[in-house]
Amino acid sequence: MDVPGLMRQSMRFHARRTALVTRDRTLTFAQAWDRGVRVANDLRALGVGPGDRVAAVEDNTLGAADLFLGAAIAGAVRVPLYPRNSRRSHEVMIAQTGARVVIAEAAHADGVLGLEREIDGLDHVVVRDDGYEERLAAQSDVDPTVQVRADDWYVIRHSSGTTGRPKGVGYTQHEWLVNCRNWFYRLPRLGWDSVVGHAAPISHAAGYLFLPAWLAGATNLLYGPFDVPTVLEMTERHRVTHTFAAPSMLAALAADPGASGRDWSALRCILVGGAPITDATITAGRRVFGDVVHQVFGQTEATPLTIGTPDEWFADVPGSTPMRSAGRVLPFCRLEIRGSDGTVLDTGAEGEIWTQVEAQMHGYWGDPERTAERLVDGWVRTGDIGRLDENGFLYVLDRVDDMIVSGGFNIWPAEVETVIAGHPDVVEVAVFGIPHTRWGETPMAVCCIRPDATVTEQEIVDLVATRLGRYQKPTTVQLTTEPLPKSVVGKLQRKVLRTPFWEGHEARVSGA
Repeated sequence: MDVPGLMRQSMRFHARRTALVTRDRTLTFAQAWDRGVRVANDLRALGVGPGDRVAAVEDNTLGAADLFLGAAIAGAVRVPLYPRNSRRSHEVMIAQTGARVVIAEAAHADGVLGLEREIDGLDHVVVRDDGYEERLAAQSDVDPTVQVRADDWYVIRHSSGTTGRPKGVGYTQHEWLVNCRNWFYRLPRLGWDSVVGHAAPISHAAGYLFLPAWLAGATNLLYGPFDVPTVLEMTERHRVTHTFAAPSMLAALAADPGASGRDWSALRCILVGGAPITDATITAGRRVFGDVVHQVFGQTEATPLTIGTPDEWFADVPGSTPMRSAGRVLPFCRLEIRGSDGTVLDTGAEGEIWTQVEAQMHGYWGDPERTAERLVDGWVRTGDIGRLDENGFLYVLDRVDDMIVSGGFNIWPAEVETVIAGHPDVVEVAVFGIPHTRWGETPMAVCCIRPDATVTEQEIVDLVATRLGRYQKPTTVQLTTEPLPKSVVGKLQRKVLRTPFWEGHEARVSGA
């Protein structure tokens, strides 16, 4: 089966039902599909054929939904970009995937304008500006009914590792359908009365909920750029039933004085993922919104792996501590804890999490060397350290590759270190995650500087924000003239610097 074929069928079954709601518009399935068709024909006019990649940097706007539909209708492969990334990061992801067209919201256009003159194979950069609606209206409204197969590529999402180099993970048409289906295996079911609110970007994790809602004849609600008062007001007014949020988003929503006392009777599921979550956020979410907070764990390379339900989180389960866990392993997932030599460890032992799951990665796009490191005999090495208990609860304790997850965004220390090390006053630098009450964890940079250095902490922060993007900047910088700790073979020891900041924490990762 293929995505556009099932989406087209759902449009026929639900043509007059409400498909999309934004801050200022409401569209039926037929109206939304018409816009998707016009986007598809626009892409085709730009030379995009089946299998060609189309990159996009956007917020949760109507235009994002247009492209979600339009790229599928055209048989194109979406390549979502991160709005908060630097221009250089966009360039790497576009070039790596061979994207022919880039679509950008006007607010993010500066990060991609002109790249068609710098990247071989990139033909067009299209900006959704004030002329977007006029451009859309000028396109043909005839559905091109492009034929795609189940094993054709559908989307390429990016992950990364300690090197900081982006890694594209491709999903086929069938794999995306299976993946989205599995997300809902242990969540409240979707129906005609369901309204799925998208606080997190549909270009990324929240996108796993968009397609199931469309196929079920439910409504997808787009809040636009994340804003707490707007999300609270629209959630209540439109009687949202399901939503996905990073822990930092849930914490911000629950902490707002306007959250309590509203009518949350329609709300059935707040799915939290993308970063660890603290007891305080779980408890606050429960107090404000009720027993609706669920948890999902996975990664771009393999997801979903576990789901935790409200019934489980606060339950007394002999042999388990659900509040400490990332949920229970899903029925369609194989998950093992292995030692450094790949040996499967006994229940309760700590080791690296290995997994096999439907729709897992086949490999990194155009990178067989790193594929071989992460994909071994059909198993995905997650790079996370964890343990399993006798009831199938998974406890995530650490990350093998030192990746920092801050507010749902992945930050790779080596990438930040490379930028900071380029400053003439910096001799060496280590970047690692430390606890943060809002973001779960946040980057800290310890810089060994020259004795006569004039560099300041703020200068380091500004350097990273300019080169990589605001979300990757360290919130704490320590300057020292002492050499940083190294192993006997000269490898920088981030964990030696990091450990004191995590004393008193049960797990060596934090949560918002």
